[in-house]
Amino acid sequence: MTDYRRLRVALLGAGAVGSQVASLLLRHGDELADRAGARLELAGIAVRDVDAPRDVELPRELFTTDAETLITGADIVIELMGGIEPARSHILLGLGSGADVVTANKALLATHGPEVFEAADRVGASVYYEAAAAGAIPIIRPLRDSLAGDRVVRIMGIVNGTTNYILDRMDSEGADFADVLADAQRLGYAEADPTADVEGYDAAQKAAILASLAFHTAVPLDAVHREGITSITADMIEEAREAGFVIKLLAVCERIGVDGGESISVRVYPALIPRTHPLASVHGANNAVFVEAEAAGSLMFYGAGAGGVQTASAVLGDVVSAARRHIAGGVGVGESTRANLPVVSIGHVTTRYQITLEVDDEPGVLATIAGILSEGGVSVATLVQTVEGEDGDTARLIVGTHRAADSALSATVERLAESDVVERVLSVLRVEGE
Repeated sequence: MTDYRRLRVALLGAGAVGSQVASLLLRHGDELADRAGARLELAGIAVRDVDAPRDVELPRELFTTDAETLITGADIVIELMGGIEPARSHILLGLGSGADVVTANKALLATHGPEVFEAADRVGASVYYEAAAAGAIPIIRPLRDSLAGDRVVRIMGIVNGTTNYILDRMDSEGADFADVLADAQRLGYAEADPTADVEGYDAAQKAAILASLAFHTAVPLDAVHREGITSITADMIEEAREAGFVIKLLAVCERIGVDGGESISVRVYPALIPRTHPLASVHGANNAVFVEAEAAGSLMFYGAGAGGVQTASAVLGDVVSAARRHIAGGVGVGESTRANLPVVSIGHVTTRYQITLEVDDEPGVLATIAGILSEGGVSVATLVQTVEGEDGDTARLIVGTHRAADSALSATVERLAESDVVERVLSVLRVEGE
């Protein structure tokens, strides 16, 4: 057996992912040592309650409630606690003590990323976070390293497994949102409080991380436009199907021209994408990220976006990378966020809408609708009308627009809602991926 140098690893958190990371470190120590060039010694696992039940059986002597002592004696700190505090303080303590840090904490990186990366730069350490954006899917390294010499133009991704599971079930079965959400909670895909997933907060955090990497610009979380899927109905899913689309919650990050200069837009919302697009075939709780780069062209990254053992795979890949850096020596590679491109509001984005209206079924309605659209500088691409009321007194009108500034489209929808001939605006969805 090779006599490898030993590196002490501190693990913070022993939940679904942390327990799997600890188990794999203990079970595959020899293999990991061969790959890393160092023996990875699990020095301890910091938890709030050493006696709490866990999915994986682990040696009790590894557990401790003294996180600070564990961190200051480590070469590599793995933070899998989640949340902002005490995770932020523990990471900063680890970096200040000379350790490299591996984390899957998207919320922390989306809100305090610059602070964390600056702390690492000050001491020549590295922060690894492959598991923070899309679970087991390797997307961080391709954006940070493989495409560093290219120019990423656009990222469009399904980065939340819970919402994709819900929308996929609604699409394949015609089920209602509330029923599928309840199933997702029973199966463990959704939390008891699903707000972070279904309202798009989780996806927004990941979008901020991906955009920061892709465009070499620090993207604050509050600059990400966010909409959730709670308003999506079975009727909207069926209308999308009839028109050749599927509805997905998308994270979209792209370069756009504004006032003669270059800016970036980062947004999360449910959108229509053609059923011929690769992202339309992402089913269940899987994730996928579609990257468009000037030289490399279109690239697709697909796989499990969550799950304890799947996410542990990404974490351990980062641990091996950190170990190799320790063996090689030298300072860590800092984050490239020097482009400083402005992040603009969604109103600057050029897109197109599909608007579903309930209107009075009487002469002149279509002319009135067309006039409102024209006044807003919005032209009609498609128009479908069906009689809805039992007595034929109302009709459903589905309007597909040509591309226009989102601000113009949004203002036009407001004017439609105020019109005397429109009973209700039933739905408004953007179209992506065409």
